[in-house]
Amino acid sequence: MAAPMEQSIHRDPALFYWILFPITIVMILTGVLRHYATVLLATAPKKLELPAQREQRSLLRGINLRSNASAISPSAFATRKNYMISAYKEGTFLKDPQNRGKPAANPMTDPAAMEGMMGMMKGNMAMMVPQTLIMGWINAFFAGFVIMKLPFPLTLRFKSMLQSGVATRDLDVRWVSSLSWYFLNLFGLQSVFIFILGNENAANQMAQQMSQMNPGAGVNMFQPGQDPDKVFQSEVENLEVLEHEYILMGVEERLLCSI
Repeated sequence: MAAPMEQSIHRDPALFYWILFPITIVMILTGVLRHYATVLLATAPKKLELPAQREQRSLLRGINLRSNASAISPSAFATRKNYMISAYKEGTFLKDPQNRGKPAANPMTDPAAMEGMMGMMKGNMAMMVPQTLIMGWINAFFAGFVIMKLPFPLTLRFKSMLQSGVATRDLDVRWVSSLSWYFLNLFGLQSVFIFILGNENAANQMAQQMSQMNPGAGVNMFQPGQDPDKVFQSEVENLEVLEHEYILMGVEERLLCSI
């Protein structure tokens, strides 16, 4: 049986150097500039007051108690559980006990919430503006070019991803267009940015999108406009329905049976 004919395209070899290299270099430099722009635009987080820190750490303490309940004995768990439930119900850990039962304040009037929203807007601008300019630059000068051919076979499902901007139905799926090379660089330069800027960099597109989906993770346990007392009462319900199972219960018998 005759081998299938390999598709070949006669193209100028200079396209490889005048399109592929410039796009790659511009994407790397843009990532580096985005990292330093994000660092310059970022505002230092304000220190929380002692009552606010106590409010957040007490909620985290209840969550940790539920998560690691199996590591402590039943008596120790019962003591901690009863203390946390009574303190949550009485509002012992609330930052403003006098505001208990009142409707939550409008987050638009909270300076901390507004500052967080402004920080998120700055991050979005630092991400969107460079990509919009690069996208317009590629569409203006490099649209419709086929710049390289991958050395390994691929299925037809990759055709739309690798040949953006090239409306040819019969072209081999291994050929890569200039626009697709831009998208591959957009999401595939994470290792290069880690090598140049370190692990904690703001140049990674995917990491920046994930951090914007949950900007308050690890910083503030309560979202803007959220009533801390209701969060505490929800944690009370979680602790009350939790069934404790000590991981070391009967460990001597289990050890002897395994010998």
